[in-house]
This record gives sequence, structure tokens and C-alpha cells, in this order.
Amino acid sequence: MSITIYNTLTRSKQPFTLLEPGKVTMYCCGVTVYDDCHLGHARSYIGWDVVRRYLQWRGYQVRYVQNFTDIDDKILNRAKAENSSMAAIVDRYIAAYFTDMRRLNILDADEYPRVTEHIPAIHDLIQSLEAKDYAYAVDGDVYYNVSKFEEYGKLSGRKLEQMQAGAGGRVDPNDPKSKKQNPFDFALWKAAKPDEPAWDSPWGKGRPGWHIECSAMIRARLGESIDIHGGGGDLIFPHHENEIAQSEVLTGKPLANYWLHNGMVTVNGEKMSKSLGNFTTIRDLLDGKWVGCPHQIDPMAIRLFVLQAHYRKPLDFTEMSITAAENGWQTLKDALTLDWQKIDLTFDRSSGDFDVNALNQFQTAMDDDFNTAAGLAVLFELAKSLKREFNLRCYESLQELSEIQLQQKSRTLIHLAQVFGLEVQAQAQTGLEIDSVWIESLLQQRQQARAEKRYAESDRIRDELLAVGITPIDRPDGQIRWQRSI
Repeated sequence: MSITIYNTLTRSKQPFTLLEPGKVTMYCCGVTVYDDCHLGHARSYIGWDVVRRYLQWRGYQVRYVQNFTDIDDKILNRAKAENSSMAAIVDRYIAAYFTDMRRLNILDADEYPRVTEHIPAIHDLIQSLEAKDYAYAVDGDVYYNVSKFEEYGKLSGRKLEQMQAGAGGRVDPNDPKSKKQNPFDFALWKAAKPDEPAWDSPWGKGRPGWHIECSAMIRARLGESIDIHGGGGDLIFPHHENEIAQSEVLTGKPLANYWLHNGMVTVNGEKMSKSLGNFTTIRDLLDGKWVGCPHQIDPMAIRLFVLQAHYRKPLDFTEMSITAAENGWQTLKDALTLDWQKIDLTFDRSSGDFDVNALNQFQTAMDDDFNTAAGLAVLFELAKSLKREFNLRCYESLQELSEIQLQQKSRTLIHLAQVFGLEVQAQAQTGLEIDSVWIESLLQQRQQARAEKRYAESDRIRDELLAVGITPIDRPDGQIRWQRSI
């Protein structure tokens, strides 16, 4: 059974084939670091996190890169408003990004390239486009000539002649201030403005245009072609369309074999925006500061809420939907933390066989374009079966499942929940009971990370355990044990 993925480029599901057998290269457009992350970011990065986790679960080696846009008008405007510097704003909001994403149990990318680290690579790309007559310079600016690229519009389905006809006067080709040869040409390099950061270039001091940045970072970090390029649906046009135009005329190869785009987020049926007063950051939502749901929300409930919808579908945040997700997470959490010793049962939920039927159902669901909603249904079936058996044995002295079946279902639930990043968080305060299931789950993840030489992730998990007073013990036989240190 093979994975099929919906490709925005072909507008169809396609079998998943790789540039290099067993290895996946994956790039997702990251945040512009001028503000705290919002609900749209939560939806996007939870989604890509699960795609990555699932591909790893299926046995692929995944190299995942996600950029930071660290030069942009919005960053400069924030710095000016706060009488600060671009570097200070960037560092503050990159730190805030990691805080928010880790609270949501989103794994760190393998690399987080910054635009400002790739200025020479951007120069090289632009000069190559000039040499092939796809770019032209005017008074320190450099533009891409879209009329030269016959396939322009193939990702979004927009034709250049239709865009020109439908401009409706919004773009005046005769504007004397315009430096463009074509109203739909886009900037590759922008001439420096007074009091703004700028870099030397063959065209004079300036800074890069938005679209060339991702093309340069992909090429520098992953190569000329990658397996998966992800991003929000709002990036299809013009950002991803322009990435294709810039990259493919130079290489003659697809920039990405699969283009994945997540659906947009609304709040109570309306587009999220500050002007409507419904703009909500991740930390406000988690800390109980969202007016739509004024209490602290478990990060796992947010993950569950996001995964209940297919990644390509729109997602509407409402108080009712968040409450339903909280109830759903409580169901899973209860099953993940059942105390079988209470009914004189002891078995190791970190070893033994799995429930093969449940694994097959889960894989069938997720192989179909990462259908997390159908995958969650498998988890809930396991959770309900375990809870029912627990109640039968505890309160009615009856049983329907053998101990082997209980062990299989329990281990399978923990295992599949990890694929979705759904994990019971331990209490950090000294003296409170630490959940052993959660600890064993993290230790398994750490062991896997070390085996795959993902040492940064291994260290992150170790630090998370140490923070709650748990010290991992690496034994000579390869087994990992733990002890309390507080």
C-alpha cells in the first residue's frame, strides 16, 4: 500500500514517489518575525508537523527545512514604532515562535535558514536570471519578466492574459512612476531606501524581494528540486507561483514534485483580522485570554482540534468547537493514563505486540492524503475500548478482552497518539505525581531521535524531562531508564 498525496500543481491525488529512495526533502514557508504567532500559524505548522511525523513513522528519512523571513517592511515598521532595531525585533519574535510551537508539541525543523544569511545566494540567482534574459534592472531595482515564462500560472491556474484582462484598471501599465515592463512583473531586488537596512549588490545597495528569498534558501539548503513544498493556501499566488517561475527557468526541473497547501482559518465564520477584533495569538488562546474561550486550553486540545479537519479544508475556530476538542482530548487522555494496577493488572505498554487491525486502519487513513480525521477515529475506537474494559473490570468484575489484547490496544493507542504529537503533559511542580506513560513516551522518542542522529531533538526531550525532575539513564545495553531528581 502506497501513500497518495493531493498535488496543488496537478489538482489531483498522486502516488508518492521520491527523488531519492527512502529520503524525503520537505520545505515549508515560515513566519515573518514581527509579531506573535496566531491561529493560522498553529493550523499550518501542526499540519506539517504531523505530515513529517507520519512520513517518519512510515520509515522515511525526512529532512525538513522551514525559513524565517527576517527582513520585511512589517519588521522595519515594528522596529520604527518601538524605536528599536530590526535585529532586536527579529530575535524577540523568533524566540516567541519557538516558545509557542514547543507548547503545541511541534518538533523543531532540521534547519531554520534566515533570509539575511543568503544574500550572496540571492545575488547569484538574480544574476543567472539576468543572463537568461528573464530579469531586467531599472534604477537599482531588478524585476522578473513574467511574459518570458510560458508556464506562468500553472500552479494557481491563472493565465497571464486573463490576469491582464481582469486587472480592471487597478494596474496602470502607463503609470510614469512604474519601472516595470509588464504590470505583473515582480521585484527580485529593491533599491535601498533612506534609513533602511541594505546590502551591496551588482545593482547598488538594496534588499531582496520576497519571492526570490525562498527560491534561494531551498536551493542552498535542499538542492534544485525537492519532494514536498508546503504552505498556506494564501501563498499559492503569487508567492509559490513566482518561486516556480524563478527556479524552474534556471534548472529545467520541477522546484517541487508535490505542492501541499493547508486551508485557511476563520473565527466564528469570519476571516481573522485585527480590524474585526477577532485576531488571536497562540499564547492568548492557550493562556485563556481569547474572548471566545476565556480559560486556559490544553495545547493537546488545540492539536486535536486542528487534526479533526483535513489539512486542505477551511478551519473555523469557535467556542463550541474548541470545547468539543477539549472533551475529545479528555477522552484520549483518560485512556492514555488508565491505572491498570488499580485492578491488579500489570503490563508493559512500551513493549510487546500492537493491535495490527488498528495499525492497518490508521495507515489506510493516513496514506490517503494524510487524512487525520479518519486516523483520529482509530484512536478514539481504541480509547473507548480500553475505557470500557477498565470500567467492566473495575466496577462489574467482568471482562471482554484478554490481558494480551489490553496490552496490544494500550500500546497501540500510545504509539499512534505519538504520530499525531498527542502526548499527556506532566505537571512541572515539585511533589506532584509524574505520569509514567508520558515519561516512557518521551524516552522512546528520545531513543528514536538518537538512533536517527537527530541530536538536537534528543537534547530537547532530555531537557524537557529534566525540567520536571526526571533524569534519563542510558544503560550500556542500550536500554533507557529514568529516575526522579526532585
